[in-house]
Amino acid sequence: MRADYIRIYKSVHTWTGILSGMALFIAFYAGALTVFKEPIRRWSTPPAAVVQAVPMDEVQPLIARTLASTPAAARGAIVQLQGDNAIPRLQWQVRDPKADDHDESAVRHYTAQLSADGSVQISEQRPSRLVEFIDVLHRVVGLPVDSDPNRWIMGAISALYFLALVSGVVILLPSLVKDFFALRVGRNLKRMWLDAHNVVGIVSLPFHIVMALSAVVFAYHDQIFDVQDRLIHEGQWSQTFARPSGKAPDAPARNPADMLKPSQLVEIVKAAAPGFEPERLQYAQVTGPKPTVRVWGRNPQAVSPRAVGGFAMLDPYSGKLISADYLPGGQSTPNLFISSFFALHMASFGGLAVWWLYFLLGLAGAWLFYGGNLLWVETRRKAQRKGADLPVQRRDTALMASATVGVCLGCVAGISATIAAAKWLPGRVDDLAAWHMGIYYAVFFTSMAWAFVRGAARAAPALLWLAAACTAAIALSSLLGWLAPGTGAWVDTSLIGLDLTAVAGVLALAWMARATARRTRSGPQDSVWSAPRDKPAHQDTKDSPAPAS
Repeated sequence: MRADYIRIYKSVHTWTGILSGMALFIAFYAGALTVFKEPIRRWSTPPAAVVQAVPMDEVQPLIARTLASTPAAARGAIVQLQGDNAIPRLQWQVRDPKADDHDESAVRHYTAQLSADGSVQISEQRPSRLVEFIDVLHRVVGLPVDSDPNRWIMGAISALYFLALVSGVVILLPSLVKDFFALRVGRNLKRMWLDAHNVVGIVSLPFHIVMALSAVVFAYHDQIFDVQDRLIHEGQWSQTFARPSGKAPDAPARNPADMLKPSQLVEIVKAAAPGFEPERLQYAQVTGPKPTVRVWGRNPQAVSPRAVGGFAMLDPYSGKLISADYLPGGQSTPNLFISSFFALHMASFGGLAVWWLYFLLGLAGAWLFYGGNLLWVETRRKAQRKGADLPVQRRDTALMASATVGVCLGCVAGISATIAAAKWLPGRVDDLAAWHMGIYYAVFFTSMAWAFVRGAARAAPALLWLAAACTAAIALSSLLGWLAPGTGAWVDTSLIGLDLTAVAGVLALAWMARATARRTRSGPQDSVWSAPRDKPAHQDTKDSPAPAS
C-alpha cells in the first residue's frame, strides 16, 4: 500500500482513538466488572436483606393476595424462585411516567411479605443499585444517567471506535507478519509499549469488532427495532417487551387466586425447552384482559438473549405459551441469530470460563485505550524536538496528558471506592443509590482536578496509590467484617474470589505506582511525564513512553 495512504489511515486511527479513548476506557473498565455483576450484587447485599427461601408454591398466597389488593403490583411484579439470595417476597417498581424508559434513578421499589396472621405487609425499599450504577457507567461511557441522548453519544463514540479499529488494522498490514508478536523489551520503553499496543489490539480484534458494532446497535436499538416492528412484524413484536400500562380497558377484573401455581408455570416452560433453569417469575397486568407472566431463567447449554438470561411468556391462568422468542434453548433460528449478538456482547454463554475471558479482555481493552493516549502524548514530544535539546511542551499536549491520567485513574479509584462503601452504607444512610453515585463522582472529579492542578507527572503516582488504596478497601472491608462483625461490615466466604481479585488489583496498581514514580524522577526532562528537577539532564538517548501505568 502506498505510504501516503498509510499516513492517512494513521491520522484517522490517531484522532478517532484520541476522541473516544477516555470514554472507552470507562466503558471497558466498568464493563469488565459487570461480567460478574451477580457476585458483586451478592457481595454488596447485607445479610439482613436476605430472607430464608421457601418452596415456590408456598409463595402463591402472597402472590394472589398482593396482586389482588395492590394495583401497582398487579401491573408488574417479580418473585424470585431460587438462587443464593432467593427472597420469598413480591417486588415491584413505580416509575416516573416522565422518565426515560432506561433511567432507573427515579424508580421507587416496593416489596410485599406475608405476616404471621396471613396479611400482606408492603414496604418501600431503597436498594443500593451499586451494580446497576456500574452498568450505567459501562453503557453510557461514564455519564450518570442512561437516557436517549447519552446513548446516542455512546453510539457516536462506538462508531469512532470502529473506525479506529479498521484504520489500525490497515496501518499494521504492511508489517503484520514481521511485527505481529514482536515485543522488543529494552530501554526504549516507547517502542515496547507500541509493540504491546499492537499485539493486544490484533489478538483481541474479533472481540473489539463485536463490542464496537453491537454497541452502536444498542445505542440506536429503539429506532432499529421500531423500523423492524413496523416493516416486518406489523407492530406485534413490540408487544413482547411493552411496559405495563397504567390503565386497563373496561373489563371485569380477574382474580389472581385463579392463576396457576409457580411450579405449574415452571413445568410448562421446562417442557418447551429441556435444560431451562427458571429463576424468577415476572407478572404483568394479571387483573386485566391480557395477563402475562414471563418465566425468566438460563440454560447452561444454550445462548441467552440477555445478560440476565431469557424468558418464555405465558398466560398465568391457562398456562398457554404466548411466546418463546426469547427462551434459551427454544428460540427459532432467526431469533437465535439476533440473540447471538447480545450474547457475544454480554458474555451470556459458556459459563464461568467465558466470564473470566471477557473480564480479562475488558481490562486489556481499557489498557489499550489508556496506552494509546499515552503513546500519542509521548509522540508529540518527539515531534517537537526538531534538533532542540529541551523543547517546551505544548499546552494541549500537557492538558491531554493530565486529562488521560485524571479520567482513567479517577475512574478506577472511584469504582473501587463505591464498591467498598457497599459494606458500610446500609443502615447508615437512606438513599443508597445516591450515595454510591456521589462517592464515585466525588473521587472521579477530585482525581481530575488533582491531575490538572499538579500536572500529569506529579499526579499519576499519587492517583495510582489512591486507586490501590480504594481497591484495597474492598478486601479490607470483608476482612473487617470477619474480624469485627460488630462494626456493621460482613463477609461472605463463598465470594472470597471477589476479595482475592481485589488484592491482585492492589498489587498491580502498587507496582504501576512505583514504576511511574521512578519514571517521573529519572525520565527525560523534556517529557510531560517528568517532574522538573534542579539539574536538568540535557541528554536523552532513548524515547520513553508515559507512566508505566
